[in-house]
Amino acid sequence: MLKVLLVVAAIAVVVWFLVRLTLRRLDGGSASRPRVIGPDDDPDFLRGLDRPREPDDD
Repeated sequence: MLKVLLVVAAIAVVVWFLVRLTLRRLDGGSASRPRVIGPDDDPDFLRGLDRPREPDDD
C-alpha cells in the first residue's frame, strides 16, 4: 500500500511541475513582468531632489 501511495505522490509532483511550466509559457514567462526600479534609479525622483522644499505649516 505504501508503494502505491509513493507512486501517486510522484505522479502528482510531475503533473504539478508540468502544469506550472505550461502556464508559465502561456503567460509569457517572467520577461513580461515590469522591472521594479528604486527611487535612486528614477530620473523624476532624482530631478526633484534639486528643487527647494516648501516649508511645512506644522
